[in-house]
Amino acid sequence: MSRERRREMVDRQHPALSTVRQCALVGISRSSLYYRRKGTSPEDLAVMEAIDQQYLATPFYGSRRMRVWLQKQGRRASRKSVQRLMRTMGLAAIYRRSRTSNPAQGTSCIPIS
Repeated sequence: MSRERRREMVDRQHPALSTVRQCALVGISRSSLYYRRKGTSPEDLAVMEAIDQQYLATPFYGSRRMRVWLQKQGRRASRKSVQRLMRTMGLAAIYRRSRTSNPAQGTSCIPIS
């Protein structure tokens, strides 16, 4: 059962069971009952829009090059924040990955004993 569903099961005005006891029975912490997620800030949305536009033009840019490009555009963003925003958007640099564990074609892996 999802955490959201379990949070909905807790009745804060229940006459017999306290909120602490209900949270223990459902299996969630009491602090998660009161937690409200923050929305995305307008600054982050503006940076995400710029990242999206640049990613369409250069999908091989990773977080490091994207940060440099953002700085040239006059936007302040650290590499960690660019990584977080790209991960949130589901973007990753497109480049050829190494294939170190695949044997070369035409060779066989015969164990020597």
